Amino acid sequence: MRGLLLAAAMLGTVSAAHAADMPDLPILRGSVSDGLSKSTHNWDGFYVGGHAGYTADATDFSQSVVGLTNYIFRDSVLQGPTSTWSLLNKTNTQSTHFGGFIGRNWQWYDAILSLEGTYSAFNNMTTSTSGSNSLVIVNPPGEVRAPGITNNYAVSLTGAATAQVKDMVTLRGRVGWDGGDFMPYAFMGAAVGRMDVSRTVTSVVALRTDTTTTDIFGNTTTTLGTWGAVPAQSGTQGQHRTNTYAVGWTAGLGLEYCIWSGLFARIEYEYVRFSPVMNTQVTLNNARLGLGYKF
Repeated sequence: MRGLLLAAAMLGTVSAAHAADMPDLPILRGSVSDGLSKSTHNWDGFYVGGHAGYTADATDFSQSVVGLTNYIFRDSVLQGPTSTWSLLNKTNTQSTHFGGFIGRNWQWYDAILSLEGTYSAFNNMTTSTSGSNSLVIVNPPGEVRAPGITNNYAVSLTGAATAQVKDMVTLRGRVGWDGGDFMPYAFMGAAVGRMDVSRTVTSVVALRTDTTTTDIFGNTTTTLGTWGAVPAQSGTQGQHRTNTYAVGWTAGLGLEYCIWSGLFARIEYEYVRFSPVMNTQVTLNNARLGLGYKF
C-alpha cells in the first residue's frame, strides 16, 4: 500500500513538471486570442451627420412645351401635326450641394439594415434652353375642304423653358455588411424635390389657300392664294410654377469608415430621377462626402 502511494506521488510530480514546460496558449485557458478572431465593429444604433458634394443635373426639355402648343391648337387640325414637334433639347449643368442625414441601423451578425432620411440643398442649380421650328403643313388630316382647294399652313413655333432644383429629401433603405471598421452599403428609396419650372411658347400661323380648276379640255390650272394671318392659332402661352414638388426614386452605393468610437466618415454615389413637372424631367447624379456620429 505504501508503495502505491509513493508511485502516485512521483507520477503527479512528473506530470506537473511536464505541464509547466508546455506553451501558454489562450485556448488552453478556455478562450481564443484576438489575433485568431475577426475584428468587428458595432454599427447598431441611431446615427446623425452632415454631408456636402457635387451634383450633375440632366434636364429633359424635349416635351416641355407640348402642353402649351396643344392648348393653342386645341380643336384645330394643326394640333395633331404640331404635337410631335420637339422644340427644346436636353440640357446639363453642375452644382454643389450640402445637407444632413439621420437614421437607424439594425445589425444581425455581419448584416446591417438601415432606414435613413436625408436632406440636400443645391447651390443655384438652374438649367434652361430655347428653340424654334417652322414648317408648312399642307392639307392637314381631318380638315374638310371643297374640291380643288389646297390649304397651306405656315406654322412657326418658338419656345423656352427653365428648371431650378432647390432642395430635396429622401427616405432610403440601406443594406450593409460589417467589414470591421468599414461598412460598404447599397440603398434605394423615395425622393421628393422642390423646384421652380417655367415654360413659354409663341406660335405664328399664316394660311394660303390655292385653287385648282380643270377646263372642259382637261387642262388644270392652279391659282395661288395670298398669305393671311390666322389669329386663332397665333399667340403666346406661358406657365410658371414656384416651389412645386416632384416625387421620384433614388438608388446608390456608399462606404462608411469608423474613425474613432461612434465617429464615422462616408463616401457615397446617388442617382435620383424625378417625375416630370410640366413635361420637364430632371435627373440628378450626386457624389458626396459625409461625417456622422453613431450613438
